[in-house]
Amino acid sequence: MFEKKSDFFSDTQEQQIVEAISQAELNTSGEIRMHIRRKCKMDNPLDEAIEVFETLGMNKTKHRNGVLFFFSPTEKKFAIYGDKGINDVVPKDFWVSIREHMFSLFREKQFLTAFTEGIAMCGEQLKHYFPYEKEDVNELPDEVTED
Repeated sequence: MFEKKSDFFSDTQEQQIVEAISQAELNTSGEIRMHIRRKCKMDNPLDEAIEVFETLGMNKTKHRNGVLFFFSPTEKKFAIYGDKGINDVVPKDFWVSIREHMFSLFREKQFLTAFTEGIAMCGEQLKHYFPYEKEDVNELPDEVTED
């Protein structure tokens, strides 16, 4: 169902996103992924993100600490979704600063920078709640998926 190749970002840009995910995960046991959807099925991008999150099996991590960056460039929709383990322990406004920073970059059409910086901010903030563990394993692939 999901492809590994994005047609919104070049191969080099996609690799920069994957590297940002890998670097962010060095700070935290949290698992971060990015998904690009060509055509949304729902009006609310957060509902779309939740559906993709579950389809990708991100709700099956050990600590329930997966994060999905969801983006539909053709429909100009975006969401960040964190799993139950995260949302049970972080403040209600936990995602606000990341989202606002990314929106400011979207307005400038700096999409790659928005995602690489947003992912880095996510890893930095998650390390306070889910620090990197010595025996941590990468439970989910870091690649960008698309449908």
